[in-house]
Order: sequence, then C-alpha cells, then structure tokens
Amino acid sequence: MIMKTVVILFLMLPFSAQGQMSKQDSIWLPLTSLIGSWQGNGGGQPGIGKYTRSYGFILNKKFIEVRTKSVYPPTDKYPNGEVHEDVGYISYDKRLKKFIFRQFHIEGFVNQYALDSLSADGTTVVFNSTAIENIPAGWRAKETCNLTSSHEFTETFELSGPNEPYEVYTKVKFQREK
Repeated sequence: MIMKTVVILFLMLPFSAQGQMSKQDSIWLPLTSLIGSWQGNGGGQPGIGKYTRSYGFILNKKFIEVRTKSVYPPTDKYPNGEVHEDVGYISYDKRLKKFIFRQFHIEGFVNQYALDSLSADGTTVVFNSTAIENIPAGWRAKETCNLTSSHEFTETFELSGPNEPYEVYTKVKFQREK
C-alpha cells in the first residue's frame, strides 16, 4: 500500500509542479497587476488628451515592455494637435535587487528609473529617475502609479528642474481594456 502511494505521488509530481510559481514569475509579483492593455484620459502641461498604454512580458518573462501613446487635440501652439509616444523596458537588476525602468521618448529623451517605493499593499508603485539623456543636467522625473482596483489606476508623471521641487506634468486615469 505504501509503495502504491509513493508511485502515485511520484507520477503526480510533474502536474503539481506546473501549478507552482517559478522563481522568475515570483520576481514580477509587485508589477503583475499592471500587465495588460489600458486606455486613459487626463493631461497636464501638454493639455488634455487620450492615452493608450500596454504592459506585457517579453523575452521569456525576463522583461516587461511598456508602450504609451498620448494624443492631444489642436491648440494655438500645436494647430495639428500633438502625439507623444514612448516605449520602455522594465528589468530586474539582481545585483541592485531593484526594478529598473528604461523609457525611450519620441522626442529623444531617455529616462532611466529605479523602483523607489512600493506600498505594503502593492497599490502604489513609484519610480524615480536615476539618469535622463538629452536634457540639461540636474533634471529629475518621477512616475507614480496608484492602483484603485484591478481595472483602474492613476499615473502621475512629475518633473523637477535643477534644485527645484517636483511639479506634476501629467496625471492620467487609466482603465483596463476589456
């Protein structure tokens, strides 16, 4: 009887292992609620616009790709309207034990952020810039995502000039696409 139980457990082992989370999957737990496609409305200094955003795993779940498009209607300054796009990649730096977010903007800016804080309940994620390319020295950027539910989050993007406090550049309320 004992031998029969051992054989059954041995045969079931591959099936139970499939249901367990891999070490690679568990690394991403703090950010998995963002995975998916989102649409939003909001704005700030560039005006009021419509936003699309996607977060998705790529390259065997080694990275998260982030794609954003913001469309602003015509204004006096931009009679044809304005379109902003950026693409970014979040990685996990094992040496630093931190998430790193590299963001490439259509305007030529490249922001590198490190995860600065994550609330205990996982609903607030804050990335602070560690470097910004193609902008005068001393500028800083901060991205804060506040998840209000599994289908909604608000992102606040802030900028700071040299030796200045942060100012909100844009604030967008995103809803998960169905």
